[in-house]
Amino acid sequence: MMTLYAQRFWRILTQTATVMQRYRSPFVGKSSPVLFFWGSFDLAVTLFSGRRAPERPGADRMMREAMSHEEISCGFWPGNDGFPTPAFYAYTSPEPPGLSTAAIRPQEAFYSRELGEFLLRYEEVRNASSPEQALLAFFQSTYEAGATLGKWDREALERRAR
Repeated sequence: MMTLYAQRFWRILTQTATVMQRYRSPFVGKSSPVLFFWGSFDLAVTLFSGRRAPERPGADRMMREAMSHEEISCGFWPGNDGFPTPAFYAYTSPEPPGLSTAAIRPQEAFYSRELGEFLLRYEEVRNASSPEQALLAFFQSTYEAGATLGKWDREALERRAR
């Protein structure tokens, strides 16, 4: 039974990684590769504006360096005791004014004030008529909200269709 759960988790990660790579492809600014973080067991990709972020009060040396530039990150997370549901997430750091009330897609996605990020439950994506399109809409709409409200130079950072 444990092997079945491990295989299901692996399939979720590999399918999500494929969607993340597609989402990231038109972004020509600095970005991370799709990464798996063992500490929180999440899969993520991060896009950077190229501008330094304000220093985080109380941050240790590692967090000061890790969060030294403006970023928009999205990923998949299996949940924890505080939010025990697998979900996709997206956040902008620093968070620009108005982000928490920005219109995002799909309609099942929401902003969590407790976590300071947008969430879309895994089951909502799994049950969508097109899971890939639902996930792309979530990643893209949260990026557009964060980049627009954060006044990123989108003209310089995005490859436009010709």
